[in-house]
Amino acid sequence: MTVDATSPSIETLLQHIRPAVRDRSEYVVDMPDGIDVKLNQNESPFDLPEDLKQELLDAHQQVEMNRYPSEQPEELRHALAEYDGVAPDQILVGNGSNEITYTFGLAFLNPGDPVVLPRPMFSLYEKVMRLEEADLTSVPPQENFRFDADALATAAAETDAVLTILTTPNNPTGLAMTLDEIEHVVTASSGFVVIDEAYVEFNPEGPAVELLDRHPNVLILRTLSKGFGLAGARLGYLLAHPDVVHELMKARLPFMVDRFAEQTALAVLRRPDLIADRVQRIQASITALTEALEAMEPVEVVPSEANFVIFTTPVPADTLQDRLADHGVLVRNMGGYPELEGYLRVSAGTESENNAFLDALETSLTEVGAGSSH
Repeated sequence: MTVDATSPSIETLLQHIRPAVRDRSEYVVDMPDGIDVKLNQNESPFDLPEDLKQELLDAHQQVEMNRYPSEQPEELRHALAEYDGVAPDQILVGNGSNEITYTFGLAFLNPGDPVVLPRPMFSLYEKVMRLEEADLTSVPPQENFRFDADALATAAAETDAVLTILTTPNNPTGLAMTLDEIEHVVTASSGFVVIDEAYVEFNPEGPAVELLDRHPNVLILRTLSKGFGLAGARLGYLLAHPDVVHELMKARLPFMVDRFAEQTALAVLRRPDLIADRVQRIQASITALTEALEAMEPVEVVPSEANFVIFTTPVPADTLQDRLADHGVLVRNMGGYPELEGYLRVSAGTESENNAFLDALETSLTEVGAGSSH
C-alpha cells in the first residue's frame, strides 16, 4: 500500500486510540487444527433436532430480509417474560449477553466510578470495566474458590460501588452462590448488582428472579447459549425494573437482534420438553464426567454446578492441554486466572465425547509419567 508523504503515519494515528483500548488484548479463543472433540467453550453438545431445523428453514422463507427488525423483538420479549414469570417491560433482549454487558459500561460508568468484581470470574467483565476506566475493587475467593459474600458486601458498601457483578454459577469455577448470599450483597449495595445467570438451567440453587420484586437495583443477565444450546444464534437477555430497562435502551445500538434469531428462539421456547431433556442430559453428562475424573488418582476436581468442570493434575496445565490437543481433544487452560493456575476446564459433552476426553487424558498422563487409574 502506497501512503502519501503528507499523511500521518500509522504510529501517529494509533495514538488517537484511547489508552484504555490499546492496553487491552482482544478476546480470541484458539482453534488448533486436528481437533475432533471440542470441549473448551461450555457449549451445549447438542445441535437442534432435524425436524426443528426444517421448521426454521420454512420460517426463514417468511422473513422479510429487506426490512429492519424491531428495536426489541416483541414476540420473543413476551415469550421470555412468560418463561420467567415477569412482565414484558422487565425484559431487554440483546445480541448475546456479552452485548448487554457492554451496554452496562456505556450506561452506568463514568471514568473513576467504583466497581466491585469477585475473582476469579468471566474475564469480559473486567475488560469492559477497564475500557470504561472504572475504579475496580477485586475481591478474592475463599479457599474453596467460592465467592466471599461477606467481603463482596463490605466492598460494595465501603466503595459505594456503582456496579457489583456476581456470576452464579460462576465461570470459570462452576460454583454457585445461595440466594441468601446474593441478597446479602444486594442489600449492602447502593448501586446496581448484576447477577449473571448464564448457567442457571444447571443450578441446583435455582434462579434469583424473586429478588426483582424486592430490590430495584438487581439486574439479572441470561443467555440462550448454554441450556438452550443456541450459542450460534447470539441471544441473551436482561431482567430488571422497567424503568432501568427503559434507560438502558437509550445506550444500545439499534437493531441488535435479527429476525431469524428471534424465530429460532421462539421455536425452541415452544418446545419446553426439548429444553428440559437437553438440560437433564447435560447434567447427567457432567455428573458422569466428574465421577470419572475423581476416580483418576492424580486428578483433583472441583465439583461443579454448571455444564463444565475444572480439574488439576501434577502435570503443568499448558503441557497437558497440548497433549490432549495432540489426541484431538480441546479443553481450556485456566492459567489466565491467578487463583486457577494449573487448572484445566472441560465442558460436558456427549457420552462419546466424554469418553474420548477421558481416554485422551489417561493416555496423556501416562505419556508424561503422571500415571492414572479409573
